[in-house]
Amino acid sequence: MIYLKTKEEVELLRENNLLVSATLAEVGRHIKPGVTTLELDRIAEEFIRSHGAVPGFLGYGGFPNTLCVSVNENVVHGIPSDYALHEGDIVSVDCGTVLKGFYGDSAYTFAVGEVAPEVAQLLKVTKEALKKGVEQAVAGKRVGDISAAVQQHAEQFGYGVVRELVGHGLGRNMHEDPEVPNYGRRGHGPLLKEGMVICIEPMINMGTKSVVFERDGWTVRTKDRKPSAHFEYAVAIRNGEADVLTDFGLIEAALGIG
Repeated sequence: MIYLKTKEEVELLRENNLLVSATLAEVGRHIKPGVTTLELDRIAEEFIRSHGAVPGFLGYGGFPNTLCVSVNENVVHGIPSDYALHEGDIVSVDCGTVLKGFYGDSAYTFAVGEVAPEVAQLLKVTKEALKKGVEQAVAGKRVGDISAAVQQHAEQFGYGVVRELVGHGLGRNMHEDPEVPNYGRRGHGPLLKEGMVICIEPMINMGTKSVVFERDGWTVRTKDRKPSAHFEYAVAIRNGEADVLTDFGLIEAALGIG
C-alpha cells in the first residue's frame, strides 16, 4: 500500500528530515581521528532529544542505538562501538527521527581527515548517483527510472551496486511502500505520483556488489572488504521536479565544504 501525503504531511516530513540533516551536521563537526562511533551516537541522541524529537532507529526492530555507523567496508546498519576512527577512514552515518508522528531518515558518508584519492572518488560518484536518481523522481516516471539512473552512473566507474538493501517510502512509518532499489530498468516498477515520499539511498561498493551479513544480526559489509559509500535523501514526488526534503547543505557547511 502506497500512501500519498497531503501538503501538511509533506511539511511534517520536511521538518523531520531537516532535523536529521542538522543532526548529521552536528555529528560531522565531531568526526575526526580518535573519536569513537559510540561518542558520535551519544552526540546525535542528545541533539535529537534537545529538539523535541526522539531517535527513529533506537529500538526499531530491536536496534540498540540512535545511529547506524558503518566504517570503511561496512555498508550499512553498523552498531556504534568503542571503535576509534582513524585518519583515512570513511564512515557512513545513517540517522532517523520521529517528530509529530512522522519519520525522518537520511545518511551521509564522511571522510575522516585525508582519504585516498580512489576513496574520495567513490564518495563523489555515490553522491552523484543519488542526484541522478533524484532527477528521475518526478510524477509520471516509474521507480525503475530512479533505479536505472543510480545503477548506470555507479557502474560506469566499475563500482558494485548493492542488491540486498533498497530505498523505501517514508511517512508515519520509517519503511513504507514502494521499495526503491538502486538497480533496475527504466519504465518499470511502481508509477510515481505527486504526494509520494520516498528515500533514495545508493549503497555503492568500490569492488564487488556482493555483501555479507555479520553475526551481530545488523551489520552488512562488502564481501571483498573494499570500502562502501552510502548517501540518502528523503524526496517528495512532484510534477516537474523532485522536492528534496533533506539538506546536505547543512552538513557541508558544518564541514566547511561545498
